[in-house]
Amino acid sequence: MVEKKKKTTKKIIIKKKPVKKTIKKIVKKAKVARQYFEAVGRRKRSTARVRIFTCRPFEDEKGKIIINDKPYTDFFPTYDLQQTVASPLIKMKSISRFEVTIKVSGGGIKGQAEAIRHGLSRALVKFNPDFSKKLKRSSFLTRDSRRIERKKPGLKKARKASQWKKR
Repeated sequence: MVEKKKKTTKKIIIKKKPVKKTIKKIVKKAKVARQYFEAVGRRKRSTARVRIFTCRPFEDEKGKIIINDKPYTDFFPTYDLQQTVASPLIKMKSISRFEVTIKVSGGGIKGQAEAIRHGLSRALVKFNPDFSKKLKRSSFLTRDSRRIERKKPGLKKARKASQWKKR
């Protein structure tokens, strides 16, 4: 007589580490490793929130400027606007010392570039107060308070009136 063997299946249980704890540890390490200085710059209707991170000596990419998750050369197509954005770093000869992230909103493209310049200058002064003299002389720290004048009643624009007609 032939004996039949019963098939048995064994369940293998693998214990997994809790995911939340490992993520919290990684985040804590990241916060300790990256130090930044933050400032806000404004011009007309534009507002720019600027963070400058000090670069570590072993990093490959130094001097990155990222605006709204894009490189600043892609965000501002013309050379003049790119120079406006990078001018505080160029003035202080520290373009390769920092990695910059910027969130900008409102206004036009020229106003956004000047708001970034204002915020970047303020952040550099927070990093090193000795920079303020040179940046103030270049008028990067002064807030340009000029805005569009409001439209008045009875006029076409702020000051433009309808054409006067005698006959």
